[in-house]
Amino acid sequence: MAITKQYLKSKPVCKVTFTVPAEEASKVYVVGDFNNWNPKKGTLRKLKNGTFKGTMDLPKEASYEFRYLIDDTYVNDAEADRYQWNDFAGAENAVLEL
Repeated sequence: MAITKQYLKSKPVCKVTFTVPAEEASKVYVVGDFNNWNPKKGTLRKLKNGTFKGTMDLPKEASYEFRYLIDDTYVNDAEADRYQWNDFAGAENAVLEL
């Protein structure tokens, strides 16, 4: 898994690209604070090599809890900036610092 951040000088946003290698998966979503944990707003596209990828413009100078939803299973990104316990989920969430 990988997270790429591209800060824009012209706007107060960061282009964040999420890449998830999941050849066997049929659907992968990124859900988090930035899309109200709604999978429909975080669909990642499957590439020919089996990797799922998507880019979002997120406001910078903020932090967001997030997870991947891979075929109905929640997974944290190993390359997240940090992890934070979430009582609602009863688990740790990955955190993205922008």
